[in-house]
Amino acid sequence: MNELLYKNSPAHSILSLLAWLYIQLIGLTSRINIKGDNKYPGAAVYALWHRQEVLFIYLHRNQEVCGLVSKSKDGEYMARILKRFGFTFVRGSTTTGGIMALRGLIKAARDGYSVAITPDGPKGPIFKVQPGIVYLAQKAHVPVIPVACALSKKKILRSWDKYQFPLPFGRIEAVYGQPLAIAETDDVEAKTLELESVLNKLTEEAEALLEAGQIK
Repeated sequence: MNELLYKNSPAHSILSLLAWLYIQLIGLTSRINIKGDNKYPGAAVYALWHRQEVLFIYLHRNQEVCGLVSKSKDGEYMARILKRFGFTFVRGSTTTGGIMALRGLIKAARDGYSVAITPDGPKGPIFKVQPGIVYLAQKAHVPVIPVACALSKKKILRSWDKYQFPLPFGRIEAVYGQPLAIAETDDVEAKTLELESVLNKLTEEAEALLEAGQIK
């Protein structure tokens, strides 16, 4: 875990530091409301849409959480950001080193780390859960905890998932769903569809909470 691939890159060092400072600014200047239990007592797999990962990084800093980061140059930025926030990480993706990365995440969960996965990443389609997250939870014998959020102030990027880049001094609604148990005998495809439905409903709930707060 924690493998840095571009160790002699000043750009990665400087930009990851700036990103760390910016996320700290978001956390300190935003009014963050949390619904549900965001501190599961034990290892779990946290599931959140790719576009909402920034808030999760801040909320779960220094909590023994392991992420999955691609081996690309872009992934190197995220690896360094996660490291600054006290995360561990495994390098790999669905396109490069996927099997070895999955084994690394299973081992991390069995060793007591929680694992954070964006199940529609890294390339989509948007809001569609890929089965790997369910397989991971099934083999590691840990539950999946779905998470969603809504941001009052954000910049929506022109990416495949319309990535939500949070802006300071806004209001954020974070919603944690009930742990979803994955038994060894469960059908992976059926559980994948169930998780997808739950994540989409939580996203709608977070947006509704945000809208209700703005009307008050």
